[in-house]
Parts: sequence; structure tokens; C-alpha cells
Amino acid sequence: MNNRQYEDEAHTDPIGYRTGEGSEFHRAVHSAEPAEVGRSRAATRHARAAVSRKRRGRILGVVLGLIVVLVVAGGGFFVFDRLSGGPAAPDDFAAGSSGDSVVVRVHPGDTAQQIGAEAVEKGVVASADAFMGAAVQNADIASVQPGYYLMPSNIPASQAVNTLVDPSARVGSVVISEGRQLHDARDVNTDAVKKGIYTLLSEASCIDTTGSGTPTCISYDEFNAAGGVDDPSALGVPDWASDRVRGVPDRDRQLEGLIAAGSWDIDPSASASDILRQLVSESAQTYEDTGILTAGADSGLDPYQTLVAASLVERESLPADFSKVARVIVNRLAEPQKLEFDSTVNYSLDTTEVATTDADRATVTPWNTYAMEGLPASPIASPSVAAVEAVEAPADGDWLYFVTINQAGETLFTRSYDEHLANIGKVEAGFLDSGR
Repeated sequence: MNNRQYEDEAHTDPIGYRTGEGSEFHRAVHSAEPAEVGRSRAATRHARAAVSRKRRGRILGVVLGLIVVLVVAGGGFFVFDRLSGGPAAPDDFAAGSSGDSVVVRVHPGDTAQQIGAEAVEKGVVASADAFMGAAVQNADIASVQPGYYLMPSNIPASQAVNTLVDPSARVGSVVISEGRQLHDARDVNTDAVKKGIYTLLSEASCIDTTGSGTPTCISYDEFNAAGGVDDPSALGVPDWASDRVRGVPDRDRQLEGLIAAGSWDIDPSASASDILRQLVSESAQTYEDTGILTAGADSGLDPYQTLVAASLVERESLPADFSKVARVIVNRLAEPQKLEFDSTVNYSLDTTEVATTDADRATVTPWNTYAMEGLPASPIASPSVAAVEAVEAPADGDWLYFVTINQAGETLFTRSYDEHLANIGKVEAGFLDSGR
């Protein structure tokens, strides 16, 4: 910006109002209309008084324009401080009259006024103006992040703001890690249970609205039942997956892979169906943003097949090898040759281990790729965006085999079966032994 912004050398105050010679403020203070000739002294005094009133009105108008808009940085909230003294104090609830708690949502980019309006709608505060006034006085408002917050109803605005900025008020936060499955899985070697998505959602839905100390939750069974409806489109399943999802042989598993890995905020006061609809529909958009709808030109797979293959990539390899494992899948499908992935055997058993038994591999299921050619009937986990992108654009190579040889995840690739057998001989002692 040039140092000289105005030819008349007008000054600019900190928020952009011109106050130098030639400005509205300068004219309001220094100019006066000339009195008419021939008036009486009383008329002249009256005229001067009118001019003075007009001058004061101009000055007040400029001063009102200088009321500072308070910007609360970092949290994305813009709070407007209103001129006090004239209007009556905004409606506010009295202390000590709080009721049951309710869930208030903070959307990305919400202003204090918008949060206040939501709080009014939910019965937390009496007016948005009172909430705004309290927000102006609490610098911690900048720390508030988008999400859901449990807040008592019928409370003073200052208490509402104090509650909102308390991290313990946030509810409904859940992290779904890459490769997570809908249902709990047991580690064969340690017997540890890895919580499934439905269990994580159940835990995130727990809230205590009455202050009794005993929270209410949406149960695992409720999520499982909601996810098994006959019409998957009612849960936000996109058109490119609907027909295939309807064909999944186990209704309890039909949403597998359709809830993307990531950090989520769910409304604990919503129903299980509404929560799943939010997660599935927003996940579909996440997958579509990767180019999944058109990626088949390179991989030869349709969008749902891409999702299925990505789940195998996620469960079979580390990110550094995603694109190579994706190429092995594409190459084997083209042969055609069975994929023979242990992860698909584990999926039907709800267990986790690097290796599987001969008996397990011989068991025919819609997911066991040792017992059939082609891809499993559905994804076997929630793939990461990186895994999806790897399948959309696999690495160049003619590999048909790979084996991970140690705990560090070192993986060897080859097209030759004889070389593959030699690579298996390099496996760290005990690494591929089954725990069963």
C-alpha cells in the first residue's frame, strides 16, 4: 500500500476512517453554515443552536462509526460489541435456575452471535445478545473448536460461555483409525480386543444430561441394527455403492469400509441411524474427492471395487508399500489368480494375526481369497485416503507375489514364484507362525 493514500493528505484512524482535512470528521468539527443577513439576535442564536446540534449529530455519527469490531482471533468467531447505555440490558437467565443439559453444536466458522442463537434455540441462554456480551469478556472463546458441547439449560450467559470454553464440555468426538473394522476383533497372540467402529461410536455417544452421574449411551447393538437396514441408501450409501452393498451376504457387515478413517464429531443426542447417515454420506464425499469415480480408467476397477481393494492394501502393508501391493492386486485380478491374503481369512473370524492356519484358509467364506478368485464381497476395513489413492494409481510393476519378512514391515516383491519361495525363506523366525 502507498504511504500517501489521499491527495488531500487526510489522516486515517486505526480502523480506516478518514479524519484529516477534507474528511467528514474534519468538516463536522470545523465547518459551520453562515448566518443569514438581517436576522434578529434571537433568530441568529436559534440558527447557531441548530447548526451546533447538527454539528454534534455529525460528530456522534462518526464516533458511532468508530465502535470497534472485536475480532477474536484463532477460533474463527467474530463478536460485535454494541454501544451500551441506550438500549436496555439483554434478557438473561438468573443464576441457580439451571435445568437438564442439552447438546449445542458449533459449526465451522460460527460467530458468537450464531452460537448464541443456537444456545437460545436449545434453551441454554435467554438471548443471543447476552451470550455475545459474555463472549466479549472471555478471551478463552478463541479456543473453542467446531463440534458438539453438553451445556446446562436455563443458565446465565456468562456461565454458558464458561461452560463452552471448558474442554470437558465437548462431547461426541471419535477417532477412527486407518484399517479399523465395524466390529471388535481379537488379537490371536495377545488376546487383546481391538474396538470396532460401532463400539467406538457407542462410547462417544455417552452423555449425562441430568447430572446423575450415570450417562446414557447408544449401544453397540443399536448401531449394529441401524447399520443392517435393507435399504442402504437410507444411511447415505452413495449410488455407486448401493447395489453392491445390497448384495453383501451379511447385513451386519454391509457398511464395512464406507465410514472413512479420520476424526469425527457426532451428535450424541441423535439416533444411531442419523449418526451413521452423517458418517457414511460425508465419507462418500471424502472418497469421491480422491477421484474414485473415474479412477477405473487406470486400475480397471469400479468405485466400489476400488474401495474393496484399498481395504486390502490397508490391512496387508505399510504406507510405503501401498502402491506396490495395489499393483499386485491389479495384476493378480488380471491373470486371473487368487489373491490369497491372510487379512481376508482373519476378517471372517473377527481375529487379527499375521499368519493363518491351513484349516482357516480352507474355510470358504464370501471374503476368504484363498478359497475363491477375485475380490472379497465387501471391504474388510476402513481404508485411508492414501490406500484409496494407491489403488487408483498403482505403481508400475509386474509383481504377483509379496511377503513381509519381519516386524519392521520389510516387504519383498517379485513376479517369480520360485523367487517368492526364496523370499519366504528370509522371513524372521516365528514371524509368520499362527497363534492358533
